[in-house]
Amino acid sequence: MRQIISLNQDWLFVKDTTDVTVRDGEKVNVPHCWNATDGQDGGNDYFRGTCLYYKSIKKADLPVADCYYLEICGANSSADVFVGGEKVAHHDGGYSTWRVDLTEKLTDETDVAILVDNSPNETVYPQMADFTFYGGLYRNVNLIAVNKTHFDLDYYGGTGLKITPTVNDKSASVEVEVYLTNFKDGQKLVYTIYDKDEKEIQKIESTESKVVFEIENAHLWHGRRDPYLYCCEVEIVDGDAVIDNVCSSFGCRSFKIDPNNGFILNGEEYPLRGVSRHQDRLGLGNALLPEHHEEDIDLIMELGATTIRLAHYQHDQYFYDLCDQKGLVIWAEIPYISRHMPTGRENTISQMKELITQNYNHPSIVVWGLSNEISIAGSDNDLLENHRILNDLAHDMDKTRLTTIAAVSMCKMDDPYLLIPDVVSYNHYFGWYGGETSMNGPWFDKFHAMHPNIPIGCSEYGCEALNWHTSNPKQGDYTEEYQAYYHEELIKQLFSRKYLWATHVWNMFDFGADARAEGGENGQNHKGLMTMDRKYKKDAFYAYKAWLSDEPFVHLCGKRYVDRVEEVTKVTVYSNLPEVELFVNGESIGKKTAPDHFFYFEVKNQGESTIVAKAGEYTDQGVIRKVEEMNMDYVLKEVGAVLNWFDVVQVEGRYSLNDTLGDIMKSTRGKLWFVKLGLKLKKKMNANKKAKASGEKKAGGFEVDLKADGGLMQMMGSFTVLRLTSMMGMMDISFTKEELLKLNKKLNRIKKPKNVK
Repeated sequence: MRQIISLNQDWLFVKDTTDVTVRDGEKVNVPHCWNATDGQDGGNDYFRGTCLYYKSIKKADLPVADCYYLEICGANSSADVFVGGEKVAHHDGGYSTWRVDLTEKLTDETDVAILVDNSPNETVYPQMADFTFYGGLYRNVNLIAVNKTHFDLDYYGGTGLKITPTVNDKSASVEVEVYLTNFKDGQKLVYTIYDKDEKEIQKIESTESKVVFEIENAHLWHGRRDPYLYCCEVEIVDGDAVIDNVCSSFGCRSFKIDPNNGFILNGEEYPLRGVSRHQDRLGLGNALLPEHHEEDIDLIMELGATTIRLAHYQHDQYFYDLCDQKGLVIWAEIPYISRHMPTGRENTISQMKELITQNYNHPSIVVWGLSNEISIAGSDNDLLENHRILNDLAHDMDKTRLTTIAAVSMCKMDDPYLLIPDVVSYNHYFGWYGGETSMNGPWFDKFHAMHPNIPIGCSEYGCEALNWHTSNPKQGDYTEEYQAYYHEELIKQLFSRKYLWATHVWNMFDFGADARAEGGENGQNHKGLMTMDRKYKKDAFYAYKAWLSDEPFVHLCGKRYVDRVEEVTKVTVYSNLPEVELFVNGESIGKKTAPDHFFYFEVKNQGESTIVAKAGEYTDQGVIRKVEEMNMDYVLKEVGAVLNWFDVVQVEGRYSLNDTLGDIMKSTRGKLWFVKLGLKLKKKMNANKKAKASGEKKAGGFEVDLKADGGLMQMMGSFTVLRLTSMMGMMDISFTKEELLKLNKKLNRIKKPKNVK
């Protein structure tokens, strides 16, 4: 009978070495991540290299068995396994499970060394993306002891058990297929299906590796409404002895994605409205424990989401299990992201095989993601061929699910790669990375009209917010108030379009992106509805809860925004209840109803006031205080910035770095200034390319269309020049204080047209 022994404890960790004989290091337990600090503090200087994990295994401590497999559930990004100093295995891809047969290598005491490497590698994805590529042996490590006859452990990290339910009206046919190693004459297989209460409902004894169960009046897995799971166990029996067994939960469900009516589950419209999730945590990197996954799923459930996009790689098996159990519909994908590498094709294929093989039985998963923003620099024949190969592979391995991609705004609606997958989604940030919030809905309407037979969704949308505050929120200010406004607008636009097959907020949680230097806290992407430590729910979290959750509540926005200068201030309340009453210092100032769940009140700001929002039996409260001058603790200060916006010299009626590109382009002289800026940026980019070619400096890799009429620049019209120059830091394009002051001085000489404030 198989036994699984945890090897998580007592590893020797040696940083920055390829020498498997080194024994001078620190003791660690896995999961372990060596970038838990430097991968989240900014500067894009986190350690990327090779580290050693070593431990000695005594055979006397192991159960007696014929075969022993080392199981590694996550080593980022590549790894080599050495036994007794001899290299026995190599693996590329940092997010999947893989195994090594140690049977012939184990002695009475065996040295096992794993070299894990997250350094740049043009053959392994990801290599360019807006998140930290944390290094480490960051998921469980096990030893699996099995009989010589066992369920297959060698094929792409799978369990050897494949379950395919097919729903027919009220019944379900459940095909169960197993993959075996050294199965012998005289041995048999016992297949058993159990209900949710672990009660046996059917059993089949056979020597065949594939059987079919018929379940009458099958209890369907129906998302959050009823996430019913069966369990299938298969045993290998030799005589009277069970010599190996595997089991897996599964769900009986049918679904389709309709270009006009969106996602349909078991014949019923079931809108997919939810979030994306990165797996990392503050101070932990990717080295998560079960309780961290459980907290994440509970928070997403509280929000009321019906779907999660698990970006941008394979997540922990335990998290997929939780999604099955909670009824969340999942988009699962490989990290084929941002930059197509002709040298990386084989790695996309192997990662897709691992993703599907290891996750086939999860009823929560409905689409396999082929790529994310891969056409940011356009499509070429090699990229298109890579996608066709992946699309065909996914359909060959799994006849029951669909394929999808996440395209980026700059991808034209007639790009040929949009025709490859079954369904399409787009990542749009109109209202944050240029454009206006009002552009989102009409863009999707245009796509839907152009491609009426292609289901379209929104795979990313969002904006960043930290603990900055204002009563006049504007795009790019990183305030909690602008983020709340942005999501109010996007909720109304996206949720009202039933043809959108799924919408996924980017992101549920702030996450590590060490190259980022914006918003006043470097090293993170702050688009989360919650902070990276999971301690604070931003106001926008409750905007979604008001729309998606059935749990009654009321939330008073702006509780971190106490000091306010205006005589009358706006107070926003979110609730999923029909009516909200607001009290100021114990006195009601009125009741309001709001079909969109967003309640707005005007409150006189005098002295210090206690504000209480009441909806039914639920209340929430905060404090506001009248001040004469803006509290500068609420004003964005970029960490390490050469200039902050309040340091910029502004001249009445003239332009400055604090003006948007769109406004500057309304002036003829402004257009000429912009052309010169474009030439300067191009010069800096070329210098970076030369430096990269000579190995002097790592360039960001993004290609930017700097033409004044280019699509990207049209999107960026709402960026201030200062914000644009600060964001260029993510592409290794930097400006000195002197350069910025010189740019500002030239702008100060240009008069604004009368129609520009």
